[in-house]
Amino acid sequence: MLLGRTLGFYFSRQFIKTIFLVFATVFTLVYTLDFVELMRRAGDAPGATTGVIAQLALFRTPAIAEQVMPFAVLFGSMAALLQLSRKLELVVARAAGISAWQFLQPGLLIALMIGVVSVTVYNPVSAILKQRASTLETQVFSRPVQNRDKPIWIRQRSLDGQAIFRAVGSATDTATLIGVTVYAFDQTGSFSHRVEAREATLHEGFWDLKDARVLSATEEPQSHERYLIASTLQPSEVRQSFIDPDAVPFWDLKETINRMEQADINTTTYQLHYDLLLARPLLFIAMVFVAASVSLRFFRFGGVATMVLGGVAAGFMLYVATELMAELGASGIISSLVAAWFPAVVGSLLGTLALLYQEDG
Repeated sequence: MLLGRTLGFYFSRQFIKTIFLVFATVFTLVYTLDFVELMRRAGDAPGATTGVIAQLALFRTPAIAEQVMPFAVLFGSMAALLQLSRKLELVVARAAGISAWQFLQPGLLIALMIGVVSVTVYNPVSAILKQRASTLETQVFSRPVQNRDKPIWIRQRSLDGQAIFRAVGSATDTATLIGVTVYAFDQTGSFSHRVEAREATLHEGFWDLKDARVLSATEEPQSHERYLIASTLQPSEVRQSFIDPDAVPFWDLKETINRMEQADINTTTYQLHYDLLLARPLLFIAMVFVAASVSLRFFRFGGVATMVLGGVAAGFMLYVATELMAELGASGIISSLVAAWFPAVVGSLLGTLALLYQEDG
């Protein structure tokens, strides 16, 4: 049975207001902390004025704040339900014959809408701003080299055979790898030799390695000022692989994945990010169910602090499960589809089960 229009609009406003307030608070806090950290890093860097640093922090914040959206939905839903309970509005609703499933309908609908908007509108905007932030940060701090937490891996096939590139970083907006190790294989798939180089730049049809050292099992190590390796990859495809998945807008992700697959570049992290975005609306719905399972106790019964603590613990456990599954998916242990949808599906089922136990015994 659906909830009445007037009451549904009222509950919806409560959910929207509290979720927005929680997210706005987190957004402001992240922006302030990032601004302070960037000002500390700026020091005497030329061009690092307060206005430029403020703009850089503003460009970086949306992508960071996007990661805490599920918690904004969780804590916002908890706040909305606790507020309705404190004002005895839920008591009146129950006395009028409205079940918990009915007055949760607005919250679930709002969570679904926020999830869809965050994927289709907010994510593309935050991804574009993150790319601009990377460019601006390079200009301000004069750091053309991007060091990464994880190495860059690129695999290619050419007339000479297969080669696997490993790099510790990349040059901004170029097809240049820094700190490169190349593992070369012949046409039969047998290991041929290894090349270590200071940097490698992809041109049309070949890689240009500088300060290279070639090591093989059959010959003495050889040093070369320049060393060329044939390639069928395009510089634009390689530059795209340097970009973090969360810096690629949602509407461009599928095309990016297809281009990288055609170039035989590993797309695991990009596919995982795409699946996580698709699963986000269901994850937000799961957060509403979790919030309802710990927030429907009447204030006059006491134990409000325990309820809030239980909600925080449940949200933390769901976050840990999400991160764990994402790591397993990124490493290829499980498929990206399972890694993305498992926490959302299990969270929704557990929240629904807890609510069924409370409401229907």
